[in-house]
Amino acid sequence: MTRTMMISELQMKEIISVETGQRLGHLSDLEVDVERGRILALIVSAKGKMMGLFGKEEEIVIPWETIVTIGEDVILVKNVTKPVVYPEQKVE
Repeated sequence: MTRTMMISELQMKEIISVETGQRLGHLSDLEVDVERGRILALIVSAKGKMMGLFGKEEEIVIPWETIVTIGEDVILVKNVTKPVVYPEQKVE
C-alpha cells in the first residue's frame, strides 16, 4: 500500500538528527529530479548567528537517503552532524 503526503504536511514536521537529537528546523524547500520524478533532498533554513545577514539565510541540504523515518510529527535523519550547506553562488 502506497501512502502519499502533501508538501504542506512535510513542512509542518520538525527535522531531527537521530545521532545528536539536534533540532535542525523545518522543511523550507525540496530538491527534485524532475526527469525521474524523485525527491533528491530536503532543504532546511539553517539557524545561527549568520542567519539573515545581508538578507540571505544558509540552507542545510539533507539528502533523501539520510532520512530514517517520516513520523506523524517529525522527520528523523542520520549523518547530519556536519550538514552540507549550499555554497554561495558567484554572480558573473
